[in-house]
Amino acid sequence: MARLAHTAGLSDVQSEILATVRKFVDNEIIPHAQELEHGDTYPAEIVEGMKEMGLFGITIPEEYGGLGESLLTYALVVEEIARGWMSVSGVINTHFIVAHMIARHGTETQKRHFLPRMATGEVRGAFSMSEPGLGSDVAAISTKATLDSNGGASASGGVAGGGEYVIDGAKMWLTNGGTSTLVALLARTDEGADSPHRNLTTFLVEKPEGYGEVLPGLTIPGKIDKMGYKGVDTTEAVFDGFRIGSDMVLGEAPGRGFSYMMDGIEVGRVNVSARACGIAIRAFELAIEYAQQRETFGKPIAEHQAISFKLAEMATKVEAAHLMMVNAARLKDSGARNDVEAGMAKLIASEYCAEVTQEAFRIHGGYGYSTEYEIERLMREAPFLLIGEGTSEIQKTIISKGLLKEYRLRS
Repeated sequence: MARLAHTAGLSDVQSEILATVRKFVDNEIIPHAQELEHGDTYPAEIVEGMKEMGLFGITIPEEYGGLGESLLTYALVVEEIARGWMSVSGVINTHFIVAHMIARHGTETQKRHFLPRMATGEVRGAFSMSEPGLGSDVAAISTKATLDSNGGASASGGVAGGGEYVIDGAKMWLTNGGTSTLVALLARTDEGADSPHRNLTTFLVEKPEGYGEVLPGLTIPGKIDKMGYKGVDTTEAVFDGFRIGSDMVLGEAPGRGFSYMMDGIEVGRVNVSARACGIAIRAFELAIEYAQQRETFGKPIAEHQAISFKLAEMATKVEAAHLMMVNAARLKDSGARNDVEAGMAKLIASEYCAEVTQEAFRIHGGYGYSTEYEIERLMREAPFLLIGEGTSEIQKTIISKGLLKEYRLRS
């Protein structure tokens, strides 16, 4: 086992899962990642392999057909997968967030309706909060869901009876927007609350895979072209008179959607931290291997102090990011709130990932600019983690607010 990013105190089951995933990454992901990424090709065979290993249900409770593992186990699995190809970890990230939200906040009927099929990968989740022009101001969401107590022909059928909502608006940046079959959607409802956040509701929208008008009133336009993070589809979602049963409100609790989404975002930030760690680990592996092979002035460049110091700094950043990610995951698993710790982990892991990847690029010299070398792909993937699940500036805002609350002066 490599010295870096070693996690102490794991159970035999956790160690076995990680060993299996690492073997899968080395044999089934890394050898194919370059070709699939350059072709922007969905990794269908890799996804089927993850289904067979039970990764889509890794944190879903055993009573609903999952493995019942912890957030820490999941984060370490994501770290391994992102080390192979970050896009593959994106396939399961939003799925995991939605499954977490349903398991934590869904009604028993919703849990039994969704979770067993999510555990097998038959139902795959997407997470929809952002909107065109919205940025980080979640309270300014304009997609609106209006309760129609008279009912009608619901496009996304419910799991029980009751009234219906009519949804209108546009959402943006849905990872797995076309390939998912379940979307956790945040929309504005009229709850009469003074706080804008208490007028937001999360809906569970079932839909078929595909693009275009996939259901009456719901259109998924084609994939958005991206600099990196290829292979996995990123889309918009347009709602125009889309009808959905009121029993598909998460937890059947209108107005609680913001808090439910933020709970999902907290675990999502641990996930992004893990992805950043995975990319940084791979960038370091590539750099230290290349530095021992490439020679200048009669010796490997790893023996030049300028390069050896870079490797030392890169390894230290990899280790620091990994430890903060593990701490945030363990804290959430303990039942404690981890908003500050998750924000810290996401901040440092994403920033260090960008720095480590760029240093690996510099060590490769001109070859790092060639599409034949893996480091070129990592250079395009790392920037996404600086903005995914909240920018570094948002993390600093969350961290500082939490610190000021904890260390408030007592008069």
